[in-house]
Amino acid sequence: MDIGSPHEVDDDAANDVKELFLAASKHDLNSLRTLLRTHSASLLDTENGRTLLHTAIAGAQSTEKASHQLHEPDDNHVDGDKSGGDADDAAETVKLLLQNGAIWNDLDKNDETPGCLALRLGLRDLYNLMVDAGVRAEVLLGRLEGYEELNDEDSDEASSQLSAPGPSTVSPQAIDTTSTGAKEDAANIPPTIVHPPSPKATDQQPNLPTYLSTPLSFQPDRILDSSSNGVMMSWETSLMSKTASLLAPAPGQRILNIGHGMGIIDTHFQSTSPKTHHIVEAHPDVLRRMREQGWYEKEGVVVHEGRWQEVLPKLLEIEADTTGEAESVMFDAIYFDTFAEPYSALRTFFEDFVIGLLDDEGRWGFFNGMGADRQVCYDVYTKVVELDLFEAGWEVEWTEVKVPDLEESGEWEGVKRPYWRMGDYRLPLCRFMG
Repeated sequence: MDIGSPHEVDDDAANDVKELFLAASKHDLNSLRTLLRTHSASLLDTENGRTLLHTAIAGAQSTEKASHQLHEPDDNHVDGDKSGGDADDAAETVKLLLQNGAIWNDLDKNDETPGCLALRLGLRDLYNLMVDAGVRAEVLLGRLEGYEELNDEDSDEASSQLSAPGPSTVSPQAIDTTSTGAKEDAANIPPTIVHPPSPKATDQQPNLPTYLSTPLSFQPDRILDSSSNGVMMSWETSLMSKTASLLAPAPGQRILNIGHGMGIIDTHFQSTSPKTHHIVEAHPDVLRRMREQGWYEKEGVVVHEGRWQEVLPKLLEIEADTTGEAESVMFDAIYFDTFAEPYSALRTFFEDFVIGLLDDEGRWGFFNGMGADRQVCYDVYTKVVELDLFEAGWEVEWTEVKVPDLEESGEWEGVKRPYWRMGDYRLPLCRFMG
């Protein structure tokens, strides 16, 4: 373990840090409690980038191969308890570190979060603890965001702290044991909470104004932005087909789709002979292509040019018209799949807009790709969105759809960064409660 040179950390501090990592690896709860009074739970070993959480999990032993660990239960937890004999001590150690501010999604030099490590080692209970920790952190973030909106005049510093990168690119706010500073500095570092990624996360993902102002590249099997980020790709076809069949299972439906992209799901919706088919699309290059492909002339299709945040309030105004002069705009099926927007945009969509546009017996869904570059993040954000949906008055039913190995098939060649690495897609079907 590299804890820095003598002029950076005094001998007592260096010895304490060594003892802290040793206590974490041996699940020595008494020593940990004592040492955590004066040291941060977010320390990391600069040789391997592992935090105390990584160390505690690595110290546990598994009797089961990692390939048998995850069988997708309804609550998104890994079934069973197959850890070794010190499973209880390991779990209590992880809990203690989390209670003292350890960060659930710090990455080590192997690009693994503590949850990733637990998953690989087949430590089922520890993996579930990390998923639960992630859910708590992200739910808390959501509450803080709501509070921040009410206190913008006092929140410049808080806002910059909350604009953290997504979990796959997070920079750990942990103490590098080679840096300068005394034990008191380490003890005062707060835990970090990070934003959920957008449904189609990318490295350095552009914000919406940037995305809408840059040209797109249309290829037979994909749309890429100017940085070669995947906007939409043909491998999603099976997901869109299944989604369309669940949202609009019969002809004559009134359909609203947010985000046309390659037109995959809109093509499937058209095959059901909908009564009306509204499409909201904001990117000028996609709109130009829609004109070329004849979407504007299709029977029953209404193309709304612009951002959904601008279009949907106008549809709600029509629905609220009591004069009888405006035709009612309600939908039996609604789908949401946008690019370069954060999770908070989806949450606003289902909290503020869907409720006024969906028929009482209607269904709606969205592309569920949040955190899909690693299993622990996908499990966390699936649970987070489920909780947010419940709070907003929606019940959700998940359908598992197998996704082939996209790396093996070469799908990501020419794409800056894969936005999907999971073997199973959790397809959401949402309805009003009751």
